[in-house]
Amino acid sequence: MTARLPLFPLGTVLFPGLVLPLHLFEERYRLLMRDLLEMPEPRRFGVVAIELGHEVGEGAARRLAPVGCTADLHTVQPHPDGRFDVVTVGTARFRLKEIDRSGPYLVGDVEYLGEEAGEGAAEAAARVARLFHAYRERLLSAGAEAGEPLELPDDPVRLSYLVAAAAVLDRDDKQRLLEAEDAALRLRAEQDLLEREIRLLEVLPAVPAGQFLDGAVHPN
Repeated sequence: MTARLPLFPLGTVLFPGLVLPLHLFEERYRLLMRDLLEMPEPRRFGVVAIELGHEVGEGAARRLAPVGCTADLHTVQPHPDGRFDVVTVGTARFRLKEIDRSGPYLVGDVEYLGEEAGEGAAEAAARVARLFHAYRERLLSAGAEAGEPLELPDDPVRLSYLVAAAAVLDRDDKQRLLEAEDAALRLRAEQDLLEREIRLLEVLPAVPAGQFLDGAVHPN
């Protein structure tokens, strides 16, 4: 299935089912929000990680990742000066086919990607759940903030995305997880990453300051 979506380039990766708050102040994104609010629900745009460039200013988002995630508007708080605070939720992955840069904000032709559990997903999910609990305990003992309590889902697809979003990984690692063909492959990659991170935490005296779950507002 294909669609045409307004695009929101970010320096982070959004996963299906995860919440993303945004603070919009650039004129292009104010216009994007005004256009979305005139559309029927679901009011949806595409979030794509920036591979080259910045989130704001001239020359922003010069190269985008090939796979992104749609975001549905859930709450919108307009401000008198034209800014918006919004809360969105990731809904579906897509592959970016073409980018139209002619307008005030980017628009993309996208192909939606399916969500398959994959072979051996249940076994991989059980291993990753155990590792994730061990990883979280290591983080907390190293000084990370706990954030909200986490209840891991049984569904392998949902679990794969929750772990991908919650683990403290760099953007490239998270992007590779988003691009995995199915949940089983994503979970096996997460097993390797969690084992690596646990080994690192065993030798590090502390972790960088910040919340365990990234609930930060992304300004654009």
